[in-house]
Amino acid sequence: MNESGFSQRFNPHVIDRRWQKKWEESGCFHAKDNSDRPHSYVLEMFPYPSGRIHMGHVRNYTMGDVLARYRRMKGHEVLHPMGWDAFGMPAENAAMERHVHPREWTMSNIATMREQLKRIGFAIDWSRELATCEPSYYGQEQALFLDLYKAGLVYRKESAVNWDPVDHTVLANEQVIDGRGWRSGALVERRKLNQWFLKITDFADDLLEGLKDLDQWPEKVRAMQENWIGRSQGMQFHFHFDKAPEGFDQIEVFTTRPDTLFGASFVAIACDHPLAKALAEKMAGLPEFIADCQQMGTATEDVETAEKKGFDTGLSLTHPFDKNRKLPLFIANFVLMDYGTGAVFGCPAHDQRDLDFARKYNLPVTRVVAPSPEEAHEPIADKADSRPGIMVNSGFLDGMAYEDAKKAVIQRAEKEGWGKGTTVFRLRDWGVSRQRYWGTPIPIIHCDSCGPVAVPREQLPVTLPDDVSFDKPGNPLERHPTWKNVNCPCCGKPARRETDTLDTFVDSSWYFIRFASQPSDQPFDKKIAEKWLPVGQYIGGVEHAILHLLYARFWTRALQSIGRLDIKEPFTGLFTQGMVTHETYKDAEGHWLAPEQIHKNEEGILLTTEGGPVNVGRVEKMSKSKKNVVDPAPILDQYGADAVRWFMLSDSPPERDLAWTESGIEGCWRFMQRLWRVSAFALDKTSGEDRDLLRRLHCAIKDIGTAIEDLSFNKAVAKIHDLVNAIEKAKPSASRREASRILLRLVAPMVPHLAEEAWDILQEDGFVAETSWPDFDPAMTIEDEIVIAVQVNGKLRDTLTVSRTTSKDELEKLATSSAKVIKMLDGKSPKKVIVVPNRLVNLVV
Repeated sequence: MNESGFSQRFNPHVIDRRWQKKWEESGCFHAKDNSDRPHSYVLEMFPYPSGRIHMGHVRNYTMGDVLARYRRMKGHEVLHPMGWDAFGMPAENAAMERHVHPREWTMSNIATMREQLKRIGFAIDWSRELATCEPSYYGQEQALFLDLYKAGLVYRKESAVNWDPVDHTVLANEQVIDGRGWRSGALVERRKLNQWFLKITDFADDLLEGLKDLDQWPEKVRAMQENWIGRSQGMQFHFHFDKAPEGFDQIEVFTTRPDTLFGASFVAIACDHPLAKALAEKMAGLPEFIADCQQMGTATEDVETAEKKGFDTGLSLTHPFDKNRKLPLFIANFVLMDYGTGAVFGCPAHDQRDLDFARKYNLPVTRVVAPSPEEAHEPIADKADSRPGIMVNSGFLDGMAYEDAKKAVIQRAEKEGWGKGTTVFRLRDWGVSRQRYWGTPIPIIHCDSCGPVAVPREQLPVTLPDDVSFDKPGNPLERHPTWKNVNCPCCGKPARRETDTLDTFVDSSWYFIRFASQPSDQPFDKKIAEKWLPVGQYIGGVEHAILHLLYARFWTRALQSIGRLDIKEPFTGLFTQGMVTHETYKDAEGHWLAPEQIHKNEEGILLTTEGGPVNVGRVEKMSKSKKNVVDPAPILDQYGADAVRWFMLSDSPPERDLAWTESGIEGCWRFMQRLWRVSAFALDKTSGEDRDLLRRLHCAIKDIGTAIEDLSFNKAVAKIHDLVNAIEKAKPSASRREASRILLRLVAPMVPHLAEEAWDILQEDGFVAETSWPDFDPAMTIEDEIVIAVQVNGKLRDTLTVSRTTSKDELEKLATSSAKVIKMLDGKSPKKVIVVPNRLVNLVV
């Protein structure tokens, strides 16, 4: 330690823990609901407690932490909480594999991850910590569920569902990725089950329209939600049977392309259409075909990409424009019962799915849209023609633009009474039933006499029993000997609890509201919650664009519709950060290697710890499967929290991927030492002014603040590097002392431990985290000197470095006095001199 109080090196191993303890003891990051300061809510998507945090967590939470600390220094009352998305299948899988209770596994992981997060020094209000697996949380979720049930926004019906045969649970369409369960990876099957649904489709239009106002969301996320909601304008109409089967005289069809009706070559219905069920009782081979269809999931993408299969029923339907024209009726695996009417007509010439089907079953292909009349008979080969154009081979529609033809068909159908214009959505109601234990129990009791009955409010929460067994697949609640057996609250007769639990995305659809207000007797206090909501800045991965973000938007609207909230949008600003990536490694046998399993020898060659060769692969997102995950713990042990935080903010724009490298973290560690040495200049007693350094300082204050507000953290880091360079190069002066002292406030949101330690050595009052962000003088951010281009006939011949206040006349004199210009003029006088202030002087000869 030198006389100034600054040691020669910054030692995070002691300093980090000291300031983390002081922050916690003081409660300085606790948000005050009734503060008169402007309220600012900064939130990162809360983690699943899988066991340990990873570098992706560190990057995500560091970004939010910098913004939260900055907003606090700017005079805001900041809510920056943390909690745990704690229900879900991994805990049940752990219970089966490790013979521990899901609660024990989950709470142990939470304790570990909480301690890891605290080691990084995040400015979190830990007093508001919550875990969705606690009855104090999910009991209030049950109360909200019953509110929505009472309002008619919850219902139960039998429907085709995506069934995960490994996890033994239902999956929403959004949870089926390429035909497989999003967690298990198993091929999804289609089954019929009684399920609970939330009426998200009641809000489809509003969810779609609301995207227009989310101008602080990434465009790609808004586009993804718009496509998922999928509003389609079209026509619903019916085909009459040529010879109707018993109980059916027509088939209802929805289409977005009524203009192509003259190109129809077949009609297809879903395998679970009522007619398909009726025919299956009589037609040989049809039950087997339907069973084959049910091996597919219900997600639209999976249906679209699967091989097109059909069953010819032998029935035919009459074309509405030509009574002599008959269309065969198929049962097809690509038609879904819950989209439109569960029936479609196929126009192979202009739809690739229909074309594939028509070619397979030798059905006619007739072009009805062509770019020009001359192409009316251009054949369709292997690709459907989706280009816009005019109608051909279409009777009274011929020659019309296809958009006009749509309107003409709808008008005629409505006039003749066989169809009408309508709107449908791709979005389906949200099936929230899950056949598993570790989730929120659905607060419904089934009575043979009374039907489904809500659990009385005074009996909430309906808690999970602890004495369950995971010795075989399936839902342990179904096998529990007593838990499900209760008396009906209405008639008192023996009844049965609902054994399905809620989709965990319900848990994350309102947690941000509970963070804002946590009374014990209700889900939240409306007035207090609305002081914080909507979340001003939400940060998380783009992979949640459809699942979590859409559901949270719906849940907030649903609560508004029943009077629980006066807001519709939960998140004003959304930022989707890039991934943290790392090189991948394999040994000679092709097995993945973790970074700690390799080392460099004296020649710089990578070898395994056993001395074997290493094959270096691509830089990819960190994942456990490829073992390219870097554990933050040893990095924190070696370099400290601030160097890790600095690395996460440096170099790469935050919306892009960030490659983790040893050289990168080492460079950040060295910069921490530079910052520490520069901080010592704040004790220098030398007098004098350095005007250039002050100008750089004020520019830095302005630019760093702007960069943080814009979440352009790499730009803020670059500006700090520039300022540190300027301070290091400056001679001792009062200006250098001032710049060094202000520098500590500028870096405090990013490297808070170093800043607090230096602030304390300077004997400043309080925490640097509680000081104000420094002000800048706008006049000091203007460059005193500028470079002026000197042109002759528009071509650059020289430059002038002059004061910004130099007059036009003086600029003209300086330009005409330039030796390079005089040489170019060769004794001639310019006909005209054009002076553009602060930019250029052009001499026209």
